[in-house]
Amino acid sequence: MTRKKAVVDAAIARAGQDKGLLLMLTGNGKGKSSSAFGMVARTLGYGLKAGVVQFIKSRRDTGEEKFLGGQPDVQWHVVGDGFTWETQNRDADIATAQRGWAVAQGLLRDASLHLVVLDELTYLLNYGYLDAQQVCADLAARPAMQHVVVTGRAAPQCLLDIADTVSEIQDTKHAFRAGVRAQPGIDL
Repeated sequence: MTRKKAVVDAAIARAGQDKGLLLMLTGNGKGKSSSAFGMVARTLGYGLKAGVVQFIKSRRDTGEEKFLGGQPDVQWHVVGDGFTWETQNRDADIATAQRGWAVAQGLLRDASLHLVVLDELTYLLNYGYLDAQQVCADLAARPAMQHVVVTGRAAPQCLLDIADTVSEIQDTKHAFRAGVRAQPGIDL
């Protein structure tokens, strides 16, 4: 433990840079959005402001929105029409995605926001609803100290390339496959 402490202390001493981070939470496992919303709670705990854009989910009754969306220092935007397999209208999905991205661009220009969460953004890029290069350019042009968390499965390479931290959440076992529906406080 003495050796381990010395290694950890040396790594901490070398890490002297401050910057706004881009975190990518991807993979097929459960918990990407929940992790991002936990960072919103941390941000609020420090008296800082956050913005959230939910791109796919159209529900307005989730626990995270009921609690975090009602906080005075959180801007919460649900900009989706529901899961894309339910809409079955590519043109409408593209229009919705572009309207939602305009909301996100506004948050990405707001230097008063310590954290911006772009929930389920990867789907819009993978389906070609938004231009990935434009999205990555907008992310790179944000205020220097603004942190951004992007969630969603199958993160495109351009996001992986510009991210400071990438976490892939693995799906080993899921209650839904055993016939258990989404549970309030856990999944909703």
